[in-house]
Amino acid sequence: MENTAEKTAITVETTIQAPVEKVWKFWTEPKHITQWNNASADWHTPRAENDLRVGGSFTSRMEAKDGSMGFDFTGTYSTVKEHELIGYSLEDGRKVQITFTPNGQETRVSEVFDADQSHPAEMQQAGWQAILDNFKNYVEASAKPITQYYEISIQAPAEKVYSTMLDEKHYREWTADFNPTSHYEGSWEKGAKVRFLGTDKDGNTGGMVSRIKENIPNKFISIEHLGIIQNETEITSGPEVEGWAGALENYTFEETDGVTLLSIDTDTNQEYEAYFSETWPKALQKLKAICEAGS
Repeated sequence: MENTAEKTAITVETTIQAPVEKVWKFWTEPKHITQWNNASADWHTPRAENDLRVGGSFTSRMEAKDGSMGFDFTGTYSTVKEHELIGYSLEDGRKVQITFTPNGQETRVSEVFDADQSHPAEMQQAGWQAILDNFKNYVEASAKPITQYYEISIQAPAEKVYSTMLDEKHYREWTADFNPTSHYEGSWEKGAKVRFLGTDKDGNTGGMVSRIKENIPNKFISIEHLGIIQNETEITSGPEVEGWAGALENYTFEETDGVTLLSIDTDTNQEYEAYFSETWPKALQKLKAICEAGS
């Protein structure tokens, strides 16, 4: 039987506790889209591409986690007004419009989309609302600091571990898993400013600008991060440094019978949690190998 239902426009919306600049960034950048773009826990988006301009297109690969099914969600942009409005057409011609309405430190996001006439409108509204709710939760959770803990036992006295870790040459070696060009500029003295730097694949220099909050030789170091460095420019305020400004990175050295237990408590955020969980143990194994070589 032919479907004669009239075209239906469906609206879903939410208010997010974050400034519009951050909301826009998390909505449009592929590295974020893959983290929130699913309506239920048994689905995910393993891949996303986004050419955010009028005439540009996007693709989000949506799959069931058990591999039983999947599809490409694609469209072409008709309107792009930064921090205000996005409009696009899906492959079947249906229209979608997303409006971003800022109100201080919160943002209202409203989506209006043409319903697919082959599925119940209520089901579509529930699915799109679930994805939007996921987005809200992801953005708001990203502002909450996460403290990670790591430790490693090194067959060397605390004095050697401490001096090796801070030595400029060895620092480059043991932190290379974070970035092959990793290095620092500045002093490790208490109260001193220090810049932790690295170069990305495009040759741009970035990193963290920090201060040494405490340094008790061979016992304890506390680094307080003040902001980020982008293209060699220090940024210490604004949405870019949310979750980083004020974050701490603490190192504790405990020696027993010539063996040092090095413990690290470090603040991070949701975006980098998995990356650091994988990279910190590798870096500490490298530091252990350097310290134990020839000892």
